[in-house]
Amino acid sequence: MVVRRIEQDRWRFRQIVRGHIKKNLRKYMSQGEILIRRGRNIVSVPVPQIEMPRFRYGKQDQGGVGQGEGERGQPVGGEGAGAGDMPGEHALEVEVTLEELAEIMAEELELPRIQPKGSRRLSTVKWKYSGISRAGPESLRHFKRTFAQALKRMICSGEYDPDHPVVVPIREDRRYRSWKVKHAPEACAVVIYMMDVSGSMGGEQKEIVRQEAFWIDTWIRFNYRDVEFRYLAHDAVAREVDRDTFFKIREGGGTKISSAYELCTQIIERHYPPGEYNIYAFHFSDGDNWGRDDTRHALELLGDRLLPAVNLFGYGQVKSAYGSGQFIKEVREAFQETENLVLSEINSRDEIYDSIKTFLGKGA
Repeated sequence: MVVRRIEQDRWRFRQIVRGHIKKNLRKYMSQGEILIRRGRNIVSVPVPQIEMPRFRYGKQDQGGVGQGEGERGQPVGGEGAGAGDMPGEHALEVEVTLEELAEIMAEELELPRIQPKGSRRLSTVKWKYSGISRAGPESLRHFKRTFAQALKRMICSGEYDPDHPVVVPIREDRRYRSWKVKHAPEACAVVIYMMDVSGSMGGEQKEIVRQEAFWIDTWIRFNYRDVEFRYLAHDAVAREVDRDTFFKIREGGGTKISSAYELCTQIIERHYPPGEYNIYAFHFSDGDNWGRDDTRHALELLGDRLLPAVNLFGYGQVKSAYGSGQFIKEVREAFQETENLVLSEINSRDEIYDSIKTFLGKGA
């Protein structure tokens, strides 16, 4: 019974943490406080110290508000506050799995479950707990069933005393959760990020992209068992880089958006057949492009080769002091009723929350 109580307390604590994250999700998305990784599938979340509410009584020899000596307007506490000797409030870091984080996102942002367009011909083995057994490891003991079996046995044998309701399970009463092996198809996905790194995209703009990428990653990983990520950086020329370089590369040069779309198309056609992979492409730019001819070419690539191949194409336009912001207008005019194309304008970090909801709200 002690173990059961500990589990109940742990469950209550996790619910409190979950509620805190939901309440402050917009802040986490804009400030990035949640991005402290602890291993592959765990993040560390800073939350205020959590205390259970309780009454606290003061000393009897102290007066209340408005009592005792003193003049109106006199500061409370004597002649000013000096250096304190009491501990301050500190944030507590709580570990949360990415799966829990994705579930919180789904609840708070009302995200639909992604429906995979296709899957590779692979299968993964899953263990589903679907029954009760008389034997098993202690870690899988079913406490409610064990207690119920012990109570039933004691009532039938006449050992149970309602005036002293003590139930003591014996070995024969123990019940354990049992499982079945299930083979399920494994849906695979690839996420391709493209980012404008020309001279008009500064550090603040790239930080916004980094934040969005984290939340997009979290949601897509929650929906697929196997996910690959590719990163393309472009100015006047596009090249593939690793994740670390993608977010730290220095800005410079002009902008040719078509170079990124051309490289993205080549990667999809060479490595990710749309019939076997679920493909998600996201492009971030400040909307400034070199000439109408390149814009026209980029739109042709988007309409003829990218949109027919992907589950979702998200274009996020990040506000920059130097960018014209024209490209999103051209895309919107060319593809007004395209279901797997989602456009988002991100003027500051405070709009990351709404941008993520725009990108992922359609599911695809």
